[in-house]
Amino acid sequence: MEMTVQGKQIDVGDALREHVEGKISEIDHKYFNHGTDATVTFSKEGHGSAMFKVNISMRVGKNIMVVTEATEHDPYVAFDAASEKAAKRLRRYKRRLRDHHGRMDKAEGSELFSARYSTIQHASNEAEEQDNEDISEGDDPIIIAEIKTHIEKMSVSEAVMRMELADQNALMFKNASNDKINMVYVRKDGNIGWIEPDDQ
Repeated sequence: MEMTVQGKQIDVGDALREHVEGKISEIDHKYFNHGTDATVTFSKEGHGSAMFKVNISMRVGKNIMVVTEATEHDPYVAFDAASEKAAKRLRRYKRRLRDHHGRMDKAEGSELFSARYSTIQHASNEAEEQDNEDISEGDDPIIIAEIKTHIEKMSVSEAVMRMELADQNALMFKNASNDKINMVYVRKDGNIGWIEPDDQ
């Protein structure tokens, strides 16, 4: 497994690097053993803060990411907390991930559909920038970033798995059972919502 351990305005020493590499390798071997790469990033939270934030991003299959974060007063404790979250998610989906890997080995690849992903400025941020001037309704939102992405064809259960592994709030996908664009998302009550168009 390719591994990158880096710090943002923080020096990651040899001892911490070895701790990270050992733990990530152990998690991969125990739960999946097909991980291709992992990036662990350490950073300080806020100006003058004594808090350390750790972000772990592991690729455990084609287009399948496990992403976790933790913030603690000690970088080792923060990493251990984030890695435990990753292990817990992998443990939950261990069998399904192995089944998915077997299917991907036999298949030529999953179907991908081109899409555009845009980041729109939040109205409250826009208001702050305009010194709280009145923003008229009906104005087009301001697009601050735009990238090409893909919508993948998969089952609803796989979409839920991928959303939870990647720590996302929502995931759009093409439903393998009916070829319709669907979306799963995390509701405020913690349950998963699923949106599917009606037949028209």
